[in-house]
Amino acid sequence: MLKDITIGQHYPTGSVIHGLDPRTKIIGTFAFMAGLFLIKSFWAYIVVVVLLGSVILISRIPLKYVLKGLRPLMVLILVTFLINLFMTRGEIIFGVGPLNMTREGLRQGVFMAMRLIFLIVGTSLLTLTTSPITLTDGIEHLLNPFRKIGVPAHELAMMMTIALRFIPTLLEETDKIMKAQIARGADFESGNIMNRAKSLVPLLVPLFISSFRRADDLAMAMEARCYRGGENRTRLKALQWRKNDGLAFVVISGYFGLMILLRLTV
Repeated sequence: MLKDITIGQHYPTGSVIHGLDPRTKIIGTFAFMAGLFLIKSFWAYIVVVVLLGSVILISRIPLKYVLKGLRPLMVLILVTFLINLFMTRGEIIFGVGPLNMTREGLRQGVFMAMRLIFLIVGTSLLTLTTSPITLTDGIEHLLNPFRKIGVPAHELAMMMTIALRFIPTLLEETDKIMKAQIARGADFESGNIMNRAKSLVPLLVPLFISSFRRADDLAMAMEARCYRGGENRTRLKALQWRKNDGLAFVVISGYFGLMILLRLTV
Protein backbone atom coordinates (compact mmCIF):
# COMPACT_ATOMS: atom_id res chain seq x y z
CA MET A 1 0.00 0.00 0.00
CA LEU A 2 2.86 2.39 0.76
CA LYS A 3 4.14 2.04 -2.79
CA ASP A 4 0.74 3.13 -4.12
CA ILE A 5 1.08 6.68 -2.78
CA THR A 6 1.95 8.92 -5.74
CA ILE A 7 1.68 12.37 -4.10
CA GLY A 8 5.09 14.03 -4.12
CA GLN A 9 6.50 11.79 -6.86
CA HIS A 10 7.66 13.11 -10.24
CA TYR A 11 7.00 11.14 -13.44
CA PRO A 12 9.03 12.75 -16.27
CA THR A 13 7.82 12.11 -19.82
CA GLY A 14 8.86 15.33 -21.60
CA SER A 15 5.26 16.12 -22.56
CA VAL A 16 3.69 19.53 -23.20
CA ILE A 17 2.16 19.48 -19.71
CA HIS A 18 5.59 18.87 -18.16
CA GLY A 19 6.99 21.81 -20.12
CA LEU A 20 4.43 24.32 -18.84
CA ASP A 21 5.52 27.02 -16.44
CA PRO A 22 5.04 25.77 -12.84
CA ARG A 23 3.05 28.91 -12.00
CA THR A 24 0.56 27.99 -14.72
CA LYS A 25 0.15 24.50 -13.29
CA ILE A 26 -0.18 25.74 -9.69
CA ILE A 27 -2.84 28.32 -10.62
CA GLY A 28 -4.58 25.74 -12.80
CA THR A 29 -4.64 23.23 -9.94
CA PHE A 30 -6.22 25.77 -7.57
CA ALA A 31 -8.76 26.75 -10.23
CA PHE A 32 -9.55 23.07 -10.78
CA MET A 33 -10.08 22.53 -7.04
CA ALA A 34 -12.27 25.63 -6.75
CA GLY A 35 -14.34 24.47 -9.71
CA LEU A 36 -14.97 21.10 -8.04
CA PHE A 37 -16.67 22.82 -5.10
CA LEU A 38 -19.06 24.60 -7.48
CA ILE A 39 -20.44 21.33 -8.84
CA LYS A 40 -24.03 20.40 -8.13
CA SER A 41 -24.93 18.30 -11.20
CA PHE A 42 -23.58 15.26 -13.04
CA TRP A 43 -23.09 17.34 -16.19
CA ALA A 44 -20.36 19.29 -14.41
CA TYR A 45 -18.62 16.03 -13.45
CA ILE A 46 -18.60 15.04 -17.13
CA VAL A 47 -16.69 18.27 -17.85
CA VAL A 48 -14.21 17.38 -15.09
CA VAL A 49 -13.72 13.85 -16.46
CA VAL A 50 -13.06 15.24 -19.96
CA LEU A 51 -10.57 17.79 -18.59
CA LEU A 52 -8.67 15.31 -16.41
CA GLY A 53 -8.68 12.68 -19.14
CA SER A 54 -7.25 15.18 -21.62
CA VAL A 55 -4.50 16.26 -19.21
CA ILE A 56 -3.53 12.65 -18.45
CA LEU A 57 -3.52 11.80 -22.17
CA ILE A 58 -1.37 14.81 -23.11
CA SER A 59 1.03 14.27 -20.18
CA ARG A 60 1.59 10.66 -21.34
CA ILE A 61 1.45 9.40 -17.74
CA PRO A 62 -0.11 5.90 -17.61
CA LEU A 63 -3.68 6.02 -16.30
CA LYS A 64 -2.95 2.99 -14.12
CA TYR A 65 -0.13 4.88 -12.40
CA VAL A 66 -2.35 7.91 -11.76
CA LEU A 67 -5.21 5.83 -10.33
CA LYS A 68 -2.76 3.88 -8.16
CA GLY A 69 -2.65 6.85 -5.80
CA LEU A 70 -6.33 6.28 -4.92
CA ARG A 71 -5.77 2.88 -3.30
CA PRO A 72 -4.41 4.09 0.07
CA LEU A 73 -7.37 6.51 0.39
CA MET A 74 -10.17 4.14 -0.62
CA VAL A 75 -11.17 3.66 3.04
CA LEU A 76 -11.56 7.43 3.47
CA ILE A 77 -13.59 7.67 0.26
CA LEU A 78 -15.82 4.77 1.34
CA VAL A 79 -16.39 6.23 4.82
CA THR A 80 -17.29 9.60 3.29
CA PHE A 81 -19.76 7.91 0.96
CA LEU A 82 -21.41 5.92 3.78
CA ILE A 83 -21.68 8.92 6.11
CA ASN A 84 -23.47 10.95 3.44
CA LEU A 85 -25.58 7.96 2.43
CA PHE A 86 -27.02 7.26 5.88
CA MET A 87 -26.81 10.68 7.57
CA THR A 88 -28.59 12.79 4.94
CA ARG A 89 -32.29 13.24 5.49
CA GLY A 90 -34.77 12.76 2.68
CA GLU A 91 -36.87 10.13 0.90
CA ILE A 92 -36.08 6.74 2.45
CA ILE A 93 -35.09 4.00 -0.01
CA PHE A 94 -33.91 1.30 2.37
CA GLY A 95 -33.53 0.97 6.13
CA VAL A 96 -31.32 -1.16 8.37
CA GLY A 97 -32.22 -0.69 12.02
CA PRO A 98 -31.73 2.97 12.97
CA LEU A 99 -29.91 3.69 9.69
CA ASN A 100 -31.91 4.84 6.69
CA MET A 101 -30.63 5.11 3.15
CA THR A 102 -32.18 8.11 1.43
CA ARG A 103 -32.34 9.15 -2.20
CA GLU A 104 -30.77 12.50 -1.33
CA GLY A 105 -28.08 10.74 0.70
CA LEU A 106 -27.22 8.45 -2.22
CA ARG A 107 -26.84 11.45 -4.52
CA GLN A 108 -24.79 13.39 -1.97
CA GLY A 109 -22.60 10.37 -1.20
CA VAL A 110 -21.80 9.77 -4.88
CA PHE A 111 -21.06 13.47 -5.37
CA MET A 112 -18.72 13.64 -2.37
CA ALA A 113 -16.90 10.43 -3.31
CA MET A 114 -16.39 11.63 -6.88
CA ARG A 115 -15.21 15.02 -5.60
CA LEU A 116 -12.58 13.39 -3.39
CA ILE A 117 -11.38 11.15 -6.23
CA PHE A 118 -11.02 14.09 -8.61
CA LEU A 119 -9.27 16.18 -5.95
CA ILE A 120 -6.70 13.44 -5.35
CA VAL A 121 -6.10 12.80 -9.05
CA GLY A 122 -5.93 16.52 -9.90
CA THR A 123 -3.47 17.43 -7.14
CA SER A 124 -1.28 14.38 -7.78
CA LEU A 125 -0.96 15.42 -11.43
CA LEU A 126 0.71 18.65 -10.26
CA THR A 127 3.61 16.82 -8.61
CA LEU A 128 3.72 14.09 -11.25
CA THR A 129 4.29 16.66 -14.01
CA THR A 130 6.48 19.13 -12.06
CA SER A 131 9.92 18.53 -10.58
CA PRO A 132 10.50 19.66 -6.96
CA ILE A 133 12.96 22.39 -8.03
CA THR A 134 10.64 24.02 -10.56
CA LEU A 135 7.73 23.64 -8.15
CA THR A 136 9.74 25.57 -5.53
CA ASP A 137 10.45 28.35 -8.03
CA GLY A 138 6.79 28.55 -9.03
CA ILE A 139 5.51 28.74 -5.45
CA GLU A 140 8.12 31.36 -4.56
CA HIS A 141 7.24 33.56 -7.54
CA LEU A 142 3.54 33.40 -6.68
CA LEU A 143 4.26 34.33 -3.05
CA ASN A 144 6.67 37.16 -3.88
CA PRO A 145 3.95 39.89 -3.86
CA PHE A 146 3.18 39.01 -0.23
CA ARG A 147 6.72 39.84 0.88
CA LYS A 148 5.60 43.42 1.38
CA ILE A 149 3.48 42.30 4.34
CA GLY A 150 6.26 40.14 5.82
CA VAL A 151 5.51 36.75 4.27
CA PRO A 152 8.78 34.73 3.88
CA ALA A 153 8.09 33.57 0.32
CA HIS A 154 11.31 31.66 -0.28
CA GLU A 155 11.29 29.91 3.10
CA LEU A 156 7.64 28.82 2.73
CA ALA A 157 8.25 27.53 -0.79
CA MET A 158 11.35 25.65 0.36
CA MET A 159 9.50 24.07 3.30
CA MET A 160 6.56 22.90 1.16
CA THR A 161 8.82 21.50 -1.53
CA ILE A 162 11.06 19.66 0.94
CA ALA A 163 7.95 18.15 2.52
CA LEU A 164 6.69 16.95 -0.88
CA ARG A 165 10.14 15.75 -1.88
CA PHE A 166 10.59 13.60 1.21
CA ILE A 167 7.18 11.88 1.07
CA PRO A 168 8.49 9.11 -1.26
CA THR A 169 11.70 8.87 0.80
CA LEU A 170 9.80 8.41 4.06
CA LEU A 171 7.50 5.84 2.45
CA GLU A 172 10.50 3.89 1.22
CA GLU A 173 12.07 4.07 4.68
CA THR A 174 8.82 2.88 6.27
CA ASP A 175 8.64 -0.05 3.88
CA LYS A 176 12.22 -1.08 4.73
CA ILE A 177 11.55 -0.90 8.49
CA MET A 178 8.33 -2.92 8.13
CA LYS A 179 10.08 -5.65 6.12
CA ALA A 180 12.93 -5.78 8.61
CA GLN A 181 10.55 -6.14 11.56
CA ILE A 182 8.37 -8.70 9.77
CA ALA A 183 11.51 -10.75 9.16
CA ARG A 184 12.06 -10.65 12.94
CA GLY A 185 8.54 -11.90 13.66
CA ALA A 186 6.50 -8.67 13.87
CA ASP A 187 2.84 -8.88 12.83
CA PHE A 188 1.13 -5.76 11.44
CA GLU A 189 -1.98 -7.36 9.90
CA SER A 190 -3.68 -9.70 12.41
CA GLY A 191 -5.85 -8.66 15.37
CA ASN A 192 -8.37 -5.88 15.85
CA ILE A 193 -7.83 -2.17 15.22
CA MET A 194 -6.33 -1.55 18.68
CA ASN A 195 -3.82 -4.38 18.30
CA ARG A 196 -2.81 -3.13 14.86
CA ALA A 197 -2.37 0.39 16.25
CA LYS A 198 -0.16 -0.93 19.07
CA SER A 199 1.93 -2.92 16.60
CA LEU A 200 2.75 0.32 14.77
CA VAL A 201 4.57 1.79 17.78
CA PRO A 202 7.81 -0.19 17.13
CA LEU A 203 7.55 1.07 13.54
CA LEU A 204 7.05 4.76 14.36
CA VAL A 205 9.97 5.09 16.78
CA PRO A 206 12.75 4.14 14.30
CA LEU A 207 10.94 6.08 11.58
CA PHE A 208 10.97 9.29 13.67
CA ILE A 209 14.62 8.75 14.58
CA SER A 210 15.51 8.23 10.91
CA SER A 211 13.50 11.33 9.90
CA PHE A 212 15.24 13.57 12.46
CA ARG A 213 18.63 12.21 11.40
CA ARG A 214 17.82 12.87 7.75
CA ALA A 215 16.62 16.40 8.58
CA ASP A 216 19.86 17.07 10.49
CA ASP A 217 21.94 15.81 7.54
CA LEU A 218 19.98 18.05 5.18
CA ALA A 219 20.50 21.09 7.42
CA MET A 220 24.25 20.41 7.62
CA ALA A 221 24.45 19.99 3.84
CA MET A 222 22.65 23.31 3.29
CA GLU A 223 24.95 25.08 5.74
CA ALA A 224 28.03 23.56 4.09
CA ARG A 225 26.85 25.06 0.80
CA CYS A 226 26.44 28.50 2.46
CA TYR A 227 22.65 28.51 2.14
CA ARG A 228 21.27 31.80 3.49
CA GLY A 229 17.71 31.94 2.22
CA GLY A 230 16.33 33.61 -0.87
CA GLU A 231 18.17 36.93 -0.72
CA ASN A 232 20.33 37.65 -3.80
CA ARG A 233 19.90 34.11 -5.10
CA THR A 234 20.03 33.49 -8.85
CA ARG A 235 18.64 30.58 -10.85
CA LEU A 236 20.12 28.50 -13.60
CA LYS A 237 16.80 28.50 -15.49
CA ALA A 238 14.57 31.56 -15.21
CA LEU A 239 10.81 31.03 -15.41
CA GLN A 240 9.24 32.36 -18.59
CA TRP A 241 5.69 32.54 -19.88
CA ARG A 242 5.33 30.85 -23.26
CA LYS A 243 2.62 30.36 -25.86
CA ASN A 244 1.56 27.05 -24.37
CA ASP A 245 1.05 28.75 -20.99
CA GLY A 246 -1.32 31.23 -22.62
CA LEU A 247 -3.29 28.38 -24.19
CA ALA A 248 -3.38 26.62 -20.82
CA PHE A 249 -4.80 29.76 -19.18
CA VAL A 250 -7.51 29.91 -21.85
CA VAL A 251 -8.46 26.30 -21.04
CA ILE A 252 -8.39 26.98 -17.30
CA SER A 253 -10.54 30.10 -17.68
CA GLY A 254 -12.98 28.24 -19.92
CA TYR A 255 -13.24 25.39 -17.41
CA PHE A 256 -13.85 27.70 -14.46
CA GLY A 257 -16.35 29.81 -16.39
CA LEU A 258 -18.23 26.67 -17.47
CA MET A 259 -18.34 25.46 -13.85
CA ILE A 260 -19.90 28.76 -12.77
CA LEU A 261 -22.39 28.61 -15.67
CA LEU A 262 -23.45 25.06 -14.82
CA ARG A 263 -23.73 26.06 -11.15
CA LEU A 264 -26.14 28.87 -11.99
CA THR A 265 -28.21 27.18 -14.69
CA VAL A 266 -28.35 23.40 -14.14
